[in-house]
Amino acid sequence: MPHLTLQATPNVSIPHEESLLKALNQALWRSGHFNKATDIKARIIPIDTFLVGIEDDEQEYGFIYVHLKLMIGRDIVARNQLAEILVKAIEDQLIDEQSERTSLQICVEVEEISDVYQKKILGS
Repeated sequence: MPHLTLQATPNVSIPHEESLLKALNQALWRSGHFNKATDIKARIIPIDTFLVGIEDDEQEYGFIYVHLKLMIGRDIVARNQLAEILVKAIEDQLIDEQSERTSLQICVEVEEISDVYQKKILGS
C-alpha cells in the first residue's frame, strides 16, 4: 500500500507517462508517510470516452483524476496533505505541456482501503 490510480482524458497531454508516475511516487515517498518506497504502486488508466458538462463537443475541458488508496489509520490532515502533494506534483509535471485549447482540472481523492485486504509477495 498505497495504490495510486491515475485516469486522464485523451485531450490531456502527458508526454512521458512513466516520468509522471515516478514523480508522483517520489512525492508520496518524500511525504514521510510510508515505510518502503516499494510499497507505493502507481498506474495510469486511459479514458477513451468522456464528457465534461453537457455541451463540450470540442472537448475544451479535460481532467486528471487520481485515486489514492491507503491502509486505515491516517487522519484527515495527513490524507489532505497527501492530496495536496499529488496535485502539486501533477501540476509541476504537466503545466508546460498543456495546450491553450484545453482547460485541465486536476482532482485527487484519498481513501482508506477496506478492512478486508489480502496481500502476498511472490519471489524475492
